[in-house]
Amino acid sequence: MLDVAVTFDAGQTLVELDAVMLARRLGERGVAVRAEAIDAGAGTAWARYDAQVGKVANAWKVLMDALLEGAGVGAGRGELVDWLWAEQPRANLWRRPVAGMIELVDELRAAGVGVGVLSNSEGALEALFDEIGWHGRFDAVIDSGRVGIEKPDPRIFAIAARALGVAEASLIHIGDSGPADIEGALGVDARAVWFGRAATDGVFDDARVRIAHDADGVRAALRGFRHG
Repeated sequence: MLDVAVTFDAGQTLVELDAVMLARRLGERGVAVRAEAIDAGAGTAWARYDAQVGKVANAWKVLMDALLEGAGVGAGRGELVDWLWAEQPRANLWRRPVAGMIELVDELRAAGVGVGVLSNSEGALEALFDEIGWHGRFDAVIDSGRVGIEKPDPRIFAIAARALGVAEASLIHIGDSGPADIEGALGVDARAVWFGRAATDGVFDDARVRIAHDADGVRAALRGFRHG
């Protein structure tokens, strides 16, 4: 598998939304929301995000609006979303490590595989990684907020491939969003692992796509690509 490079999405793949932190930040604005309520509505919010990614200028705000709505926030929700977006580069809400994934990153790099992050983010991913103790864990970090292009645009996959020294078709991209991550990867003839709770067999009828719901599932998918 050393002739490939592996890229990971960040949000909901390497790090997930810290609902406790989001509830605390809303409390700073006088809005009482339970972290459990935010987590409970996450599935619906991500579905709304997937329906809009690549179609609107800022799908992050769509997601956050849906999360707040699902948690029972009504009046003033738009202002809260705008404030959270402005605060995001300084206080990134996606910081809770997804179980087992950074260990998988370390395993791949120890095996000589180039590993990068390819994420629709706000421009401060590397600072976040430094903050949570992940400095130097990736060979490249491609942050849409810095390069000015978002997944599924094929140009951002091309940037990642160049940074990792491989052809676009030699990427294996791992991410949770069907439209952004999986369709984006297929658009440059790369392979992909659809990761997370929403990943469902049969949505992508393509041998280049595997399904994984946890870190061990990703390991199995990568082994399958190697032997397939």
